[in-house]
Amino acid sequence: MTDNIAAGSPATDTHAPIDAYVGDPAVREEWDNRYTDRERLWSGRPNGALVAEVADLTPGRVLDVGCGEGADAVWLARRGWDVTALEVSGVALERAAGHARNAGVTVQWVHAALTDAPLPPASFDLVSAQYPALLRTPDAAAERALLAAVAVGGVLLLVHHAGMDKRQPDESGFDPADYVWPVAVTALFDDDWVVEVDEQRPRVAPEGGAGAHHTDDLVLRARRLR
Repeated sequence: MTDNIAAGSPATDTHAPIDAYVGDPAVREEWDNRYTDRERLWSGRPNGALVAEVADLTPGRVLDVGCGEGADAVWLARRGWDVTALEVSGVALERAAGHARNAGVTVQWVHAALTDAPLPPASFDLVSAQYPALLRTPDAAAERALLAAVAVGGVLLLVHHAGMDKRQPDESGFDPADYVWPVAVTALFDDDWVVEVDEQRPRVAPEGGAGAHHTDDLVLRARRLR
C-alpha cells in the first residue's frame, strides 16, 4: 500500500534530485520511516492487476498514484507509457528513481500528496492507484482528485486488498473508515463514467514484499466518456 513535483515547477526527471514536497509533513515522515526500516519494502515487480488490466490499452500518459519504489512506473515506461509517478515518501522516490535509471527509462517524479499535487486536470489516459493509502476527508478530496486527473476517453484503475474495508479498528491505529476504498469512488460516478470492471478476484501477487499475504483484490476499472 502506498499513498512528487516542486510547488509550481515541472516534475523532476529521472536524474534530478527529489527534494521539495507538497503535502502534510507528518504523512511524509510516516511513510519515510516505513521505507527506512527496510532495505526494500515491496517486491520490485509490477502488480498483477495492473499488468492484466492495461494489456488491451494503447500506451499514452499515465499517472501512477502512490508509486512506492517504482516497480509499476518502470514497467509502464518500458511498455511505451509516458509516466508520471506520485509518492509522498522521498525515501521511496529516491529508490524508484534509481530503479528507473538502471532500467534506462524516463519517469516524471512528483513528490506530493495526491490532493496537493499540481497536476494538470483531465490529462492522463490512465490513472493507476494500486493499493493506495488515501485518507478520506468530508469533501472526498482524494476521490475527486483521482477522477479529475483522468482525460476524456481515459481509464481509472483502482485496486485494493479485498476485505480491508470491513476490518475492525485495531491497536496499531488502523481504522478502515479513515481510508478511501473503491466503493467511495464509484459513489461519485455520474453519466460521464462507465464502469468496465468492478469485481473481487484472486490476487496475482508478486513474491515477497509487504502485503504479499493478501489473497484477493478488489478491482475497479472505469472509463471517462466526457
